[in-house]
Amino acid sequence: MGTVSIPLFECEDALWFRHAESLPAAARSAAGELSHRIGLRPERIAEVCLAVSEAATNLRRHAVDGAMLLRVVRTESEAALEFVTVDSGPGMSDIAGALADGYSSGGTLGIGLGAIVRLADAFDVHSAAGRGTVLTARFWNRTPGGRLAAAAGEPAAAGITRPMSGQDLCGDAWAARAVGPAARTPQESPRRVSSRPPGLDWATLTSRSPRPDALAPLPSPPVDDALLLMFCDGLGHGPLAFRAAADAVAAFHASSAHTPEAVLADIHRALRSGRGGAVAVALVEPAARRLAFCGVGNVSAFVVDADAGTRRALPSAPGIVGHQLPALHTVGHDLAPRSAVVVHSDGLTDRWQAAAVPGLLSHPPATAAALLLREAGVRRDDAGVLVAKGLW
Repeated sequence: MGTVSIPLFECEDALWFRHAESLPAAARSAAGELSHRIGLRPERIAEVCLAVSEAATNLRRHAVDGAMLLRVVRTESEAALEFVTVDSGPGMSDIAGALADGYSSGGTLGIGLGAIVRLADAFDVHSAAGRGTVLTARFWNRTPGGRLAAAAGEPAAAGITRPMSGQDLCGDAWAARAVGPAARTPQESPRRVSSRPPGLDWATLTSRSPRPDALAPLPSPPVDDALLLMFCDGLGHGPLAFRAAADAVAAFHASSAHTPEAVLADIHRALRSGRGGAVAVALVEPAARRLAFCGVGNVSAFVVDADAGTRRALPSAPGIVGHQLPALHTVGHDLAPRSAVVVHSDGLTDRWQAAAVPGLLSHPPATAAALLLREAGVRRDDAGVLVAKGLW
């Protein structure tokens, strides 16, 4: 099997802001605080706050059921502020015009979406008339390290989680780590990425002390040839579900196993003292265009082929990881070029179809995940979705 480069980011300190009159001020304040916490330079913080204000003001004035997600994304050595806006509003009839410098829809700061494009290191937008808009933007430091991180491009896997209405903590979480060549030494830890639901002490751990799970730096250039994905839906919702999901993420990163069944067994042992949950683990081998999948509980997983217009469901066995683990069974599936792997909790209905969201798989994983959350998410439960694409 050949090798491919697998870019991954770690996501943490996620904050959701709902559609409200105070949205721009609240989002701008939080963006400034997060940017300062991760060490962005003052001039970069000012640019981030300006871009967040413009996007949030547009959302407040024009969106229907709009929301903004602010979060920190990290490589091993750099951090960036990322925002995602999701709405079910009228959409943009003229995306090219809206992205031009100086364009303002009226009543905003007047910098226009084009200026957000210019200020951001990564920007993406999906908009459809009558369906709404999803916008993502990422801001690294204006330093050599920040420019290098920006040049790495989009991550191979990205997800979005959202707590159920009325809750601050989300019981859904996702994670991914690259599995390197057999010649890698034990000291050369695989890169990984994960979601960290908002709340508890994640922010304190990030800003005031070294992360306890920090990894040794990878050799340069990093080359990996497989990708492990994990999604956990902690049983129920609230703090206990949040803790189960966080424990699953920690166990996934701590596991030295490289097969879905073995990783899932490690997670099962880690969740025995808590509430448990539904867990799915997938191994993606991009060069071979092959997927191995093992799931337990009510987690939905699909291989989506946009060119063929098909969506193949991957089966999970009944059970609760941490309490009632059935006999594990891994299924294999070929990956067509430009297909995607999608995993989500039952906080999304599984009746969605990629064909109903034109352009879904032509966008980066974070945008695709946000689109699926908008199209299929429900408010009465925690919701989370993970998308991997672009490597095969």
